[in-house]
Amino acid sequence: MAQKGSQLDRETFSCSICLDLLKDPVALPCGHSYCMDCIKDFWDEKEIYSCPQCRQTFSPRPVLGKNTMLAVLVEELKKTGLLAATRAAAAASDHCYAGPEDVACDVCTGRKLKALKSCLVCMTSYCERHLQHHYEIFKKHKLVEPSKNLQENICSSHDEVMKIFCRTDQQSICYLCLMDKHKGHDTVSAAAERTERQKELKVSRQNIQVRIQDREKDVKVLQQEVEAINGSADKAVEHSEKTFAELIRLIQKSGSDVKQQVRVKQETEVSRVRDLQEKLEQEITELKRRDAELKTLSHTEDHNQFLHDYTSPPALSESTSSINIRPLRYFEDVTAAVSEAREKLQDVLRETWTNISLMVTQVDVLLSQPQTEPKTRADFLRYSCELTMDPNTAHTELLLSEGNRKATVMEEEQSYPSHPDRFTGRWQVLSKESLTGRRYWEVEWRGNGVWVAVAYKTISRAGESNDCAFGFNDKSWALSCHQGGFQFLFNSVQTPVSGPLSSRIGVYLDHSAGVLSFYSVSETMTLLHRVQTTFTQPLYAGVWLHCCDDSAEFCKLK
Repeated sequence: MAQKGSQLDRETFSCSICLDLLKDPVALPCGHSYCMDCIKDFWDEKEIYSCPQCRQTFSPRPVLGKNTMLAVLVEELKKTGLLAATRAAAAASDHCYAGPEDVACDVCTGRKLKALKSCLVCMTSYCERHLQHHYEIFKKHKLVEPSKNLQENICSSHDEVMKIFCRTDQQSICYLCLMDKHKGHDTVSAAAERTERQKELKVSRQNIQVRIQDREKDVKVLQQEVEAINGSADKAVEHSEKTFAELIRLIQKSGSDVKQQVRVKQETEVSRVRDLQEKLEQEITELKRRDAELKTLSHTEDHNQFLHDYTSPPALSESTSSINIRPLRYFEDVTAAVSEAREKLQDVLRETWTNISLMVTQVDVLLSQPQTEPKTRADFLRYSCELTMDPNTAHTELLLSEGNRKATVMEEEQSYPSHPDRFTGRWQVLSKESLTGRRYWEVEWRGNGVWVAVAYKTISRAGESNDCAFGFNDKSWALSCHQGGFQFLFNSVQTPVSGPLSSRIGVYLDHSAGVLSFYSVSETMTLLHRVQTTFTQPLYAGVWLHCCDDSAEFCKLK
């Protein structure tokens, strides 16, 4: 009981601001007492003068005088040792001082303690000690977790707590606003509006949670898809490695068989020729012996001896000087057959690789979004690609420069090696890079004109027929650009095109969507012509120049 009594005395004669025994105690008009310095410091930080405990306001600021009776009582308490106990209790809370990230107690002066709760009625935050005083007086006030944003709940016009919500203006207001700017508006209590929105929030959370579950299922499906893709890809790689290894072994065996057959044929033919050579050499030796005998006889001076030794020479055997030389066609035929096999194998592999590339570009991706054509040049540049011209396709009178990005028509032929991919009848050239997916590039042209084109790699190359000309067959699409305007061609069908003349043409390709668009590029981009079709092979960018000294360049886009 004595301890309870001393605790009561300590609370009775303690300042609720500093929580220490009163120093120079003063009493406010409401009856609550504080240290003179504490209440002065507290009011110096406020625009409205109120009691920290009961929140009663005073206007004007009260003139404070020392309460001598309280001062005497406090001095008596100090003698009982109660001060030490109070200071010990205060020291125990030193670790609770507010840091930069904490909400500080609004009642503490000097070094403030961390707030434990904030009151939505008083609009004040309290530390553990001051919260006890507040709770004893205002047990029904709404306490929440400490907040730094309490002032947002105070009306800036009337300095009152905003407890009403205006649905008309969708904002919180105080009761004075209700009589002023918001008179006649649809208003409810903030608590009622909170209840309604809490219901909406609950529905929103339920929808979000359902969406989360759906997306988690989608993620699992995608993970399974990844595993399936990885497994399928590993099997494809393993199978292709085995297949190509078998193909390599087959080719090596075929090469070995051809080599063996050639060597056997070589040995047979050499043996046949050498047998014939040996017979001829034996005949030559016999003929030389007989010729020597006849020569010796011809030099005999004794006539009788000559006639005695001379006998009619035997008739010579039928001449074998016309030797049947077999041409070397066998070995030439073997070389031709092997070369033909190589070409066929290259064609098969090239066609197979083209089909594989097309299958890759046509794979459907889960959750893919429909793709729309870009609107601005910045959007197009997201799909820009660096293109170079393939020297193996360039006509021999095209000079390639600028790192094989520019082609110019020359009067003299260039020293290009012979190649089956080369255009021989028209001043045309294709890009080295194939085009699939979404791609954008620009062509800068100078001179009389240029055809800006795309084509399949299977387009014909030799001669001047329409099969080789961009736009005049079903394997190429071309926009004719010249000083008089534009024309679009596909499979020899001409389509007039109108638009501002420009020396730079932009080309946008969406291979999988079958979209090919040509743009006139200057300060703005103007659509000249759009193609909607189905592309069955990878495409290659191309240019076809009109006259000598004309030039076209694949632009660097950054």
